[in-house]
Amino acid sequence: MDYQAVINRIISEANSFLGKGKIADYIPALAEVSSDRLGIAVNLVDGRTFKTGDADIPFSIQSISKVFTLSMVVGAIGEDLWNSVGREPSGNPFNSLVQLEHEKGIPRNPFINAGAIVVTDRLISLYPRPKEAILDFVRSIAGNADIYYDTRVAISERENADRNMALAYFMKSFGNIHNDVEMLIDVYCHQCALSMSCSDLSRAFLLYANRGVNPQNDVRILTESQTKRLGAVMSTCGFYDESGDFAYRVGLPGKSGVGGGIAAYMPGKLAISVWSPELNNFGNSLAGIEILERFTTDIQRSIF
Repeated sequence: MDYQAVINRIISEANSFLGKGKIADYIPALAEVSSDRLGIAVNLVDGRTFKTGDADIPFSIQSISKVFTLSMVVGAIGEDLWNSVGREPSGNPFNSLVQLEHEKGIPRNPFINAGAIVVTDRLISLYPRPKEAILDFVRSIAGNADIYYDTRVAISERENADRNMALAYFMKSFGNIHNDVEMLIDVYCHQCALSMSCSDLSRAFLLYANRGVNPQNDVRILTESQTKRLGAVMSTCGFYDESGDFAYRVGLPGKSGVGGGIAAYMPGKLAISVWSPELNNFGNSLAGIEILERFTTDIQRSIF
């Protein structure tokens, strides 16, 4: 398979979708990103790499970071996490309070904001320096020691975190948050402000394509069973209220972020990351989903 030819052709076709979405503007720092950015990176488990467009330009990965913190916590405490967070699609907006009250402070899954906040809370209990621990983990699986938080984005997130603060305090009232809420939201805003390129993300997601073994150093981080289960949650919950349609159109487990990035993978084969900042009505990259649908169609492979 000539992956370079495939992604070169797809990115030229994807240009026709630029200008049809809307950049996330509820976080002011994200609203300043150029709308015409477009990048693709593909990494195979055999070590081959392919990229095109703006694949090496860092951007705010936002909710894609939830996969990394979830991996850290599951790797440390295993199945115990699922006593505090569910594994079902929510069917509601990613920052909804309504469902939490009905379900007594237990978030529906770890990829909606409430669920990710619980995961970060457990991470804070595990690591004395949680922000440094997240950076160390991401750098190790991406093979890039120069990955940092975008401090400006983190500050912008924190200044506009009223809803997330409300979610955290509400869950704390049910006993499902164990740490100081101010500190928790600060760590959460920083993890969302991780700045990575498509190339970084694609390399990082090789961890899941490689069934839990870090391809950068051959160290096992997750068991095969844990990797399989995280992939299942990505498939059913990784794309907000568009997860079912993404599975239908693309057929890969993965995660999106409102910074316009999407990272996905094919077990035992490859990882792919795309970036286009303009979002559709569900908060997913409009051109990014088109790219990934064309990619799995062109290579005639998905997980299904």
